[in-house]
Amino acid sequence: MLSTVPAIISSNPMMESDPFPSLQSAWDCSQLFSTTQSVGPARSGSASTELNQTQTQTHSNSGLDESNQTLFIIDERKRRRMISNRESARRSRMRKQKHLENLRNQANPLRIENRQLTYRLRFLLYHCHRVRTDNDRLRSESTLLRQKLSDMHQNLLFKQLQQFSSAWPCNNVTVMSEKIPPPLII
Repeated sequence: MLSTVPAIISSNPMMESDPFPSLQSAWDCSQLFSTTQSVGPARSGSASTELNQTQTQTHSNSGLDESNQTLFIIDERKRRRMISNRESARRSRMRKQKHLENLRNQANPLRIENRQLTYRLRFLLYHCHRVRTDNDRLRSESTLLRQKLSDMHQNLLFKQLQQFSSAWPCNNVTVMSEKIPPPLII
């Protein structure tokens, strides 16, 4: 089957002439590949400089003109800037992540301390409420006891007054007062 293909191509008169006459001019393929040639990642130090010098020598040997060289230099700068920006963004993300982790580590003990202080505050508020309640109860009890003491004091004075007035023989009023108890003076 392979042997029939060359016979068909050679027998066709249209194929004997060049099918692409416009491409017969001199065309250097190295120009085509030199501008789109992929370059490895940028290296620091002399290795990057050696790589750039080698690429520059290759380009100058291949016959590139100055406009292509400037385009290559601009592309190279863009590529380096892009790599540098990516690296900077990666470092920024790492710093942000480290800072966030640091804040989380600081927040955990603060949450625990806040919870403990909240419990202590509740405990103190509860006891303060109990003390106030007891204090109010004791005040009302004190007021009641004072009133009882005052009443007892008045009764005692009244009895002393009755005893003093009954000691006088000419006082007949005392006999009547013994029958009707006097009203309490408040």
